[in-house]
Amino acid sequence: MISLKSRFSRNTVQGKMFRLILQMFVPILLILIMIFAMILIRNIMYASVSGNIVKASGFNQNFKNEIDFQMYLYVSGSSDEIPWDDVSSARKLAEDLLENTTNAEGRKAMNNVLTLCDNLSTYMDRIQKTEQYDERMTQLQTNIYGITQLIEDHIYSYLYYEAGEMARIQNQLDFYLMLEIVFIVLVILIITPVVLRRALRISRSITDPIVAMNARVEQIGGGDLSAHTPVETDDTSLSMLSTGIEDMAGRLSTQIELNRQEQIRLRDIELSLIQAQINPHFLYNTLDAIVWLIEIGKNDQAEQMVTHLSSYFRSFLSDGKDIVTIAEEKTHIQSYLEIQQVRYRDILEYDIRIDPLIEDNKLPKLTLQPLVENAIYHGLKPKRGKGMITVTGIAKDNEIVLTVSDTGAGMDKEDLDKLRQRVIDEDTTSFGLISVYKRLRLLYGDECRLDIDSTPGEGTSISIHIPGKAEIENETIL
Repeated sequence: MISLKSRFSRNTVQGKMFRLILQMFVPILLILIMIFAMILIRNIMYASVSGNIVKASGFNQNFKNEIDFQMYLYVSGSSDEIPWDDVSSARKLAEDLLENTTNAEGRKAMNNVLTLCDNLSTYMDRIQKTEQYDERMTQLQTNIYGITQLIEDHIYSYLYYEAGEMARIQNQLDFYLMLEIVFIVLVILIITPVVLRRALRISRSITDPIVAMNARVEQIGGGDLSAHTPVETDDTSLSMLSTGIEDMAGRLSTQIELNRQEQIRLRDIELSLIQAQINPHFLYNTLDAIVWLIEIGKNDQAEQMVTHLSSYFRSFLSDGKDIVTIAEEKTHIQSYLEIQQVRYRDILEYDIRIDPLIEDNKLPKLTLQPLVENAIYHGLKPKRGKGMITVTGIAKDNEIVLTVSDTGAGMDKEDLDKLRQRVIDEDTTSFGLISVYKRLRLLYGDECRLDIDSTPGEGTSISIHIPGKAEIENETIL
């Protein structure tokens, strides 16, 4: 496994891209931090001033009228209550604003409010202790009315100063924003050419070897498997890839030679199969049957036998093709069964049911005939009485299933398992079946399979499964 350090080293695609990303990411990160800091500072400064303005706006605008009126009622004897709570609220507001205010004029206004609240409390207490009506009224008019007016004036002055402070902050932030924009533009103007130049250099160091390797792959695809020097590049990953391509071409050349030798061996197997099928005894027996039919005057049947024999060899030879349609294979086995039925008329009946929709699909020549022959010689002949050979072909679940079944002697489980194992092991003692299976594997690979089922006394069934939409371009397997 490639370590993380090796993967991101200087001479790898990942390392180059990582450094390029860092060159782009660091300036962008700095810019984002500046923007975030600017927004944060702006919000903090605005929040402080705007909070003070909101608090000051919460001051009772009828403060003077209410204090003056309540004190008048108290002095005139119409009420026994002095508005201490209103004065305390004004004091609490002034203390809060003084704590959160940085503007000098605003702080001075709040200090004055606190002092006036103290004076107001003092005069209210003095009125409470004075018993003469005239003296109370004098204190109310000369002290209370004036102080409440001053408190209200200072609160409004504070709002004016804080509004000015907000305008000053806005101007200051606008200046900082302009500086930040200038800085960002300068960073972009400096970084962009550097990053572009770096990106182009990295791009060339990656694309040039890839273009060269692509050309080499096209050469390999065109059949040039001769040894070539790997592409020169300072990127270790691409260098390993180019070396791997050359190694692959060498192994492919070796494998092609091995496949050629295998094809020669398979050709020998097929030729042996063809020679085994051209059984002189089959031909002699067929000709004897034709002569016998003529001698007993069954000229029409003799003519049919000759026709079937001609059709048999015509489909057998199939113009030298190794690949035939299912319809052609059907004609071949039908001719074969017609000929064999004359010889084994007492034991042989057959039925061929192949779906017309699959007859244009192709398969290796002599796929079904060896299975039919096995059904006659190993299924029906060992069993007394007449038997049936059934050949079916259907399309099922995107595949074609061709089945040859008989009602012959069948096999017990032990013999069936041995036969299945001989097929897997390609045991030549089951030559006809093995030849069929090997040629199917050569053509379809793992997409085909051969199923064998048998019951003693009931018969045997062999099914061939091949791809339903297989396109076979060549007319020969080898």
